[in-house]
Amino acid sequence: MAQMRYREALGAALREEMLRDERVILLGEDIGVFGGAFKVTAGLLQQFGERRVRDTPISENTIVGMGVGASMLGLRPVVELMTINFALLAFDQIVNHAAHIHFMFGGQARVPLVVRMPQGAGHQLGPTHSHSLEAMFLHVPGLLVAVPSTPADAKGLLKSAIRDDNPVIFIEHESLYGVRGEVPNSPEHLVDFGHAAVRREGGDLTIVGISRMALTAERAGRRLAEDHSVDAEVIDPRTLRPLDLDTILRSVRKTNRCVIVEEGWPHSGVGANLAALIAEQAFDDLDAPVRRLSGADMPMPYSKPLEDIAYPHEPQVIAAALATLGRSADSPAPPIDLHHAGVEIAGAP
Repeated sequence: MAQMRYREALGAALREEMLRDERVILLGEDIGVFGGAFKVTAGLLQQFGERRVRDTPISENTIVGMGVGASMLGLRPVVELMTINFALLAFDQIVNHAAHIHFMFGGQARVPLVVRMPQGAGHQLGPTHSHSLEAMFLHVPGLLVAVPSTPADAKGLLKSAIRDDNPVIFIEHESLYGVRGEVPNSPEHLVDFGHAAVRREGGDLTIVGISRMALTAERAGRRLAEDHSVDAEVIDPRTLRPLDLDTILRSVRKTNRCVIVEEGWPHSGVGANLAALIAEQAFDDLDAPVRRLSGADMPMPYSKPLEDIAYPHEPQVIAAALATLGRSADSPAPPIDLHHAGVEIAGAP
């Protein structure tokens, strides 16, 4: 194991896969000489040269279109877009081409393309650089969608994405690039798509956190235990397509309550999709409605105080968890539920 920042883990994944497979190439604005807007690709131009690390014009539709064409002809491009908001300029290439070519060509062509892009608030970059738009890509059949929250997952999922024959939308978070964590040294460290991580085990309620919100949920889970005697189980899906619904349902059937935390908008968001799936498949196990906690239903403010209240933080997660349990933040810890603890009560039905 090695201590790495999130950005360093991503850079290590790119370097290892480029050494492993000469078909892997990088395309994007300022990824070569400048080393990338968030320094993920620093040093790769010097190591692999302009043939495999290509600075591109400022045209997202063109960049992704180049990646689609190159992947159809046998390369494995990794395209970097400076923010997820700019992917809207490439939506035609992503949705109409990358996602559907394998289907439209009857399986004769594949698009092993990775589109990397950061998202998320917290840096006062305003509405055009700060949103969380994973739900838009989750909606599209033919795309895989990854939302890693730790350095180890960032590396393992990116390596798996590059090796996959399907187009992958790889969503990073701007606030995670400097986060440190333990990362396996092995060049074969892979994290499979469709396998959620249980970040914290518990029995009182399930909290599902998306992208950076998985870390926020984990911190909230620790505070719930310390301050409120609430034992929360925290799940990080890691990938949204494919989704490890089995792990989430298994947790909900154990805890009987669920809170979903995301940074994106509430309407038709990831949380709405998960809440519907849980309600459909675990309705009889729920002792309370599934509660969703999301970003504010508005463009992201530039003002720092307004930006801070436009997406969830630990206190909001804690309040939502307590409300789901029928408690307020000031209420004392409830007595032990012997039924829920698996203790048989004499005379009970």
